[in-house]
This record gives sequence, structure tokens and C-alpha cells, in this order.
Amino acid sequence: MKTMEDQSCTSAPSIDPFKLLKIVQNPDGSLTRQSLFPSVSITDEESTSSNTSQLAFFKDIPLNPQNKTFIRLYRPPTPPPNTNHKLPLLIHFHGGGFILFSATSRPFHDACSLKAVKLPAVVLSLEYRLAPEHRLPAAYDDAVETIMWVRDQAMDVNGCDPWLKEYVDFSKCFLIGSSAGGNMVFHAALRALDIDTSPVKIIGLIMNQPYFSGVERTESEKRFVNDRILPLPANDLMWSLALPEGADRDHEFCNPMTADGFLKEKMGRLTRCLVTGHGGDPLIDKQRELVKVLEARGVDVVAEFAEGGCHGIEIFDPLKAEALLKSIKEFVGTCCRCVNSESAAAKSTL
Repeated sequence: MKTMEDQSCTSAPSIDPFKLLKIVQNPDGSLTRQSLFPSVSITDEESTSSNTSQLAFFKDIPLNPQNKTFIRLYRPPTPPPNTNHKLPLLIHFHGGGFILFSATSRPFHDACSLKAVKLPAVVLSLEYRLAPEHRLPAAYDDAVETIMWVRDQAMDVNGCDPWLKEYVDFSKCFLIGSSAGGNMVFHAALRALDIDTSPVKIIGLIMNQPYFSGVERTESEKRFVNDRILPLPANDLMWSLALPEGADRDHEFCNPMTADGFLKEKMGRLTRCLVTGHGGDPLIDKQRELVKVLEARGVDVVAEFAEGGCHGIEIFDPLKAEALLKSIKEFVGTCCRCVNSESAAAKSTL
């Protein structure tokens, strides 16, 4: 039996991507989705093998009732020692190829809860609109609407949520996501460059195994054509359902590395980035390409690529999840210390 590392493009894909993804396309183009992961409702009792006293508190807040979007907000159970030690805010976008899952899906819910406790931080997880019912850029629009909602909270427009007011340092905000969520981090950050987000400051972008592709197959896509997590037929199907009608995979939403000069100029204005990946992921070559393009534009990038593994490995492997959390904590800490140093330097010149 072949391992993921042994797979090659010599065998023709025989995978039914609809069955793999547990979706059925309806006559009107919408999807019937059979949940791969259980959902955690706001009324559910939290259960975990760890100490229950260490779990984050969470609540749901409507974002855009017309679009049925909402925010799941997490905060650590123990507040910061005093108001001078407020917490960073992580704005989280879940994965799922733009067509699957929810902010309430168990793996994403648990990961956000853990980050709130372990970093510590306040974590805001977005329930965004899914394709093909809402093709891109709908998810990006929802992400930007979330950033604007945070800005309004920071400005105390119509009142600020008590958790945000008490716990959050709005000068230390991060965008974070895995897979499609990592893609959303990238595009939401680009869009935010055209918006006055003050007093909110996005000081770091965290893209774990970000979801990008292109018309031309990469070597890793061909090498892992029959990957058990993200085989090429499933990748093709998800992009066909997510991209605007008539767009191919060299569209900037999917393949910004082939973008025009204007978009690449904007890339150069992005803040510090953490990009993580695994050698056993079919998307690894595109992720490495993204890092090269960002670095060429002068962006400060921390790139962490491990051997082996698979796409979404942190969902299946607790040790990999722990390693990812450690990388995120180090990156967040470094970015926050830089802000503190810059603030202190500015005060000293006054």
C-alpha cells in the first residue's frame, strides 16, 4: 500500500470528489453538505480531557443578519492582571475550501478556544458565507466587514462589546486562518490596505497551509494527485465551486502569484507574515511560491515548512497542533514586542 509520500501522478485519479467531500450538488447549484465534523452550539456543555477550568469562554454575536453571518468571540477565563496588559485580538477564518464547515465546527472551535487560553488572546472567529451559494469574493467581503466591525467596536460606535472593551488592545490585531482561511487572511489584508482601520492596527498575518493553486499543475500537486486528504480531483472541484463563474485558477483569488503589477505593489505593503506548511501537502509548492513573491516585495516573512505531514495535519495530530500553536505564540509575541518598542521610542521623542 502506498503512503502519501509514495503517490505519483502516473495513476489516473479515480476518486469521486463529491463522495470524498460528502457533498451533493442540487439542481439549483447549491450544495447539500453532510457534516464531516460535529458542530458546537453556544448552549453546548464543553467537554475535554483537559482541565475544564482552562477552557475559554465564548459567545456568538450577529454580524450581518441579512447574510446570516456572525462572530464567535472567545476570551480566556482569567483576565489580564491589569488594564496595562490587555490582550491581542486574533481575527480567525476557518478552512474548508470555501465550500465546507463553519466557525462552529468542532476542530476550529476547539483550536480557537485553545489559542484564547494559551497565547493568551481574544479570538474572533467569523461565520462567513460559503460557495457555491455565495462565490468569491463573498467570503472576502465578510472578512472585511468583520474588520470594519472591530474598528467600530474600537471607536465605541453604538457601544463596544464588554469583552472587547475590557480585554483587547486594538493596536495589536492579527488575521489568522488555515487553508482557505489562510487565503482569506491574504486577500482580506490586501483589501484592508485601502481602508482606514484606525484605531485598529493589523500587525501580523498568520497563514497556515494557505489555499492557493493555478492553471499549471505544481510538482507537489502532481506528486500527491491521489492524496488522501486533498487529492487533485477534490481540489479542482472546490475551486470550480468557489471561484467566480467563468474564472480559471489563474484568477487572482486563486493564484495571486501571477497578478499584475498593481496587486504585487500592494503585496509589498503587507505587514509581517507567518506562513507555515508541510512537505506532504499537495499545496506546498504554491505556499513556497507565495513566500518568495512576498519576500521579493520586501515583506517580513517568517516561513516554517516541515517535512512530511499532510494538509490540515493539526486537526489529526495533537503534536503537530501543539507545534503550530507554539509557532503562532512566538510570532504573536514578537509582533507585540515590536509594537511596544515602537510605542516606547515614539514616546521618548516627545
